[in-house]
Amino acid sequence: MKYIFQTTTILAITGLFIFSGCESENYSPDADLSSKADSVSYSIGYLQGSGMAQEGLTDIEMKNFVAGFQKALDEEDPEMEMAAMQQTIQSYMMEVQQQQEMERSEQAEGQQAEGQAFLEENAEKEDVMVTESGLQYRVVEEGTGERPEVTDEVEVHYRGTLITGEEFDSSYSRDQTATFPLDGVIPGWTEGLQLMREGATYEFFIPSELAYGTNPPPGSIILPGSVLIFEVELIDIKE
Repeated sequence: MKYIFQTTTILAITGLFIFSGCESENYSPDADLSSKADSVSYSIGYLQGSGMAQEGLTDIEMKNFVAGFQKALDEEDPEMEMAAMQQTIQSYMMEVQQQQEMERSEQAEGQQAEGQAFLEENAEKEDVMVTESGLQYRVVEEGTGERPEVTDEVEVHYRGTLITGEEFDSSYSRDQTATFPLDGVIPGWTEGLQLMREGATYEFFIPSELAYGTNPPPGSIILPGSVLIFEVELIDIKE
């Protein structure tokens, strides 16, 4: 987890203050959305709270949370020195980061073991090729156009699944192709698409070290250490 607490964390906390309301001890999770201000406050609070939850910041004590906010609104002196508050937040964020890293490491060990077993079995299939890096691929349909270079921008359609078959992303479901520089994606894609010609469709089986490793996208169903499967159609190489 990457953070700059002066901007990201303080803004998120401010959003949760708004969500909480400023009437301290009578806090209730039930919202009153009868006015525009109510709706705006709830929306900001929910979205910021959702962001904090994704970062693992879920053990905020609401009574003290709101009490501190009310003090600030009333322009009263805080119960702690400002430097101590900043240090407390920074220390807390470091603890959360360390805990998340430990959890990701533990998850990755299990996922990597499952993924390795899958890749070893998959590599035995007659139509599956394995590159020196460990990338596995299968030609679904060969193309007749040019092959992209690492410096090119490409347009593709794709579908991404876990080894369980669960889909985590798809340009087909959005009914919109994706365009990106080939050197700006995960290593498995950068290598794999250079094997393809325009018009081709390949299936890639990407080891975790060529995908997201122990740091999958926040909020994704992809777990640390996951092997990813992509079916990719190379539509165009941009000039």
